Amino acid sequence: MIIEIDFNSTEAIYIQLRNQIVYGIATARFKEGDSLPSVRALAEEIGINMHTVNKAYTVLRQEGFVQMDRRRGAVIAVNADKLMALEEIDTELHKLLAKASCRGISRDEIHAMIDDIYEEYGGI
Repeated sequence: MIIEIDFNSTEAIYIQLRNQIVYGIATARFKEGDSLPSVRALAEEIGINMHTVNKAYTVLRQEGFVQMDRRRGAVIAVNADKLMALEEIDTELHKLLAKASCRGISRDEIHAMIDDIYEEYGGI
């Protein structure tokens, strides 16, 4: 598994790990039903504390990106509740668009960015 953690970043390591896994799902590197490495294995591979990996997996489970299976551990489960996802995206977009507005970024610039990002994910 290729996970890139920036140990010099101000962003918490568990958030970086969560973001990398979500990005992997979005780019089809991880697919529905794929098992993630065990907490111990991933912690050793990256060189971080097991509790940090466990926290990232817990957040991913709470957000509906993974399910915990007794036999397989953390399993990608992207068929999460769409309504919950839309509410979360709405909240985050409000924050981002407020920042953009304060900095004079136009609607056209925002739409162009969104189009570029969607193309990165295969034009979903």
